[in-house]
Amino acid sequence: MDPGIHSPLIDLFRRGEAARDVRLLAAQGALAPKEIDQLALLVLLSDDADPEIAGTANRTLDMLPIEALGAFLARAEVPAEMRDFFAVRSGILPSASTADNGDQPAADVEEEVDDRDDPTVLASLPIVERMKLAMKGTRAQRAQLIRDSNKLVAAAVLSSPKLSDTEVEAFAKMANVSEDVLRAIAVNRSWMKNYGIIAGLTKNPKTPAGISMRLVQRLNERDLKTLTTDRNVPEAVRLAAKKFLKKGPKDV
Repeated sequence: MDPGIHSPLIDLFRRGEAARDVRLLAAQGALAPKEIDQLALLVLLSDDADPEIAGTANRTLDMLPIEALGAFLARAEVPAEMRDFFAVRSGILPSASTADNGDQPAADVEEEVDDRDDPTVLASLPIVERMKLAMKGTRAQRAQLIRDSNKLVAAAVLSSPKLSDTEVEAFAKMANVSEDVLRAIAVNRSWMKNYGIIAGLTKNPKTPAGISMRLVQRLNERDLKTLTTDRNVPEAVRLAAKKFLKKGPKDV
């Protein structure tokens, strides 16, 4: 069942790219720190091909307090797909009762504070531990883990509720992150409202040319001029910058 929620992490689960131990942890309600992301993963995993994972996800769903769940389903950000899932599965409908709107984990999971920032130490941790730190750890840890070779860890960073636009802008400028990270940033509508992120992606030589060329037209004159002489970006991007520079870009 598709929960109707999209994020870099949830989309990896949707595509079946999450390892079994990671799926099992998510089925226990112990992976995502945001309530809506936890529920989305539980909905996805409730019919997982692995019987143990599907069974675990369904048991976790059965343990959710009915009243609190009904109140949560009434929130505006909850998609129709998720409401339909709970209505069909257990007859739980959005409740009009007033409830705490704090975004707390759906399962009672103990949060751990971990100040490990050393890249060597972080790299030695199991994937599940790196994912936890990616979503719940410090800014310094996110800056290291966004470059992790495992796409689940990098996706977890981009799904962290602690992530700021300033951090995303820094990621957009990094030439040592994967193309998957840059693509995930580029498809996020909220992040694409930030000019610094747009400029960072466009100037990043690692950004796929197709994405950069779509963003060129949104650059201001100063950045277009810089791009026309930047030998680190593909020639097609430089030519596109020259084209829009002649048209007279809007001042941002």
